[in-house]
Amino acid sequence: MNAALEQIAAGLFVIGFPGTTPDDDVKRLIDDGVAGVILFKRNVGTPDETLALVQGLKAHAGRLLLAAVDQEGGRVARLKGAPFTALPPMRELGLTRDAALLERVGRLLAFETRACGFDWDFAPVLDVDTNPANPVIGDRSLHKDAAEVARLGVALAQGLEAGGVASCGKHFPGHGDTTKDSHLDLPSLPHGFERLDAVELVPFAAYARAGLASIMTAHVVFEALDPTVPATMSRKVMTGLLRERLGFQGVIVSDDLEMKAVADHFPIERAVVEGLDAGVDCFLVCHHADVQRRAIDAVVRAVRSGRLSEAQVRTAHGRVARLTRQFVRGAGFQAPTLGSPAHRQLAEGLEAHAFAGRDPTERHA
Repeated sequence: MNAALEQIAAGLFVIGFPGTTPDDDVKRLIDDGVAGVILFKRNVGTPDETLALVQGLKAHAGRLLLAAVDQEGGRVARLKGAPFTALPPMRELGLTRDAALLERVGRLLAFETRACGFDWDFAPVLDVDTNPANPVIGDRSLHKDAAEVARLGVALAQGLEAGGVASCGKHFPGHGDTTKDSHLDLPSLPHGFERLDAVELVPFAAYARAGLASIMTAHVVFEALDPTVPATMSRKVMTGLLRERLGFQGVIVSDDLEMKAVADHFPIERAVVEGLDAGVDCFLVCHHADVQRRAIDAVVRAVRSGRLSEAQVRTAHGRVARLTRQFVRGAGFQAPTLGSPAHRQLAEGLEAHAFAGRDPTERHA
């Protein structure tokens, strides 16, 4: 490798940190080469404060540094309150069946996230809304019909990327029909492959065909594919299914490895090494610096011991680097202005549109 192994390994991680100012731990990890940072509610202040935080992190890096956020709309939105647009749940927007509307929502999300310095938005949700008892997806999904999720989700993602922000379809290969929340437990999906192929995989196949930026893994055991480990750690799922069968060429990013679905069952070292071996390119480790450091060290040790090949790590790092070059703006970039005529034009009428043309027979929990 051209760079030191430690730097290459660090470049496979996007990390979280506490507070609204960067602490010494996150600065050191940026110095060591992490690919990027993810901000949560705990990190954001006013739009100007959030932009200053992101620009400060990028300036500290002295290189292209990914800034990521979960800004789906509805109940999952880290940027809230005026002047941000209060988007309704994706289910409401999905019931319009209006792909042009969803493309505009994507452009709006890109405008508002870029205004705070972000380059990568972990949206859209491509899970299908098939289980009313699902404790974590529900109205975050666009529709109960897989073809509609595919059509509308791709439109939203294309809007995001047209607006200059990387999209991320989630949670592969499908979290919509689980009865457990992977933040708290390890869900399992018992359906056979024919059902998965007809429902869960349809939106992800469409996203892959559209050549979009990234797909996030689900910490869910898919019994028909691999009953031994969650999808994030399964080569049958990540390489056999997503890369080879669906032909996805973008970045595969894990959901947060500190979620209980993984953390309560697998040491971080095993999760990262098996995830890389499975075909994951980039890992979210969102809370604790000591865990982040252990994860990076585990990659280095795995390469040096021969458990992982240098080629595997180089390939993953290359995909993350390509996404970075395509979407990341440096510390001195000119952010779009919230409240500007262009912003108001994108936002105008979206909440009202969400309720237009709804079929009253559609399930609406």
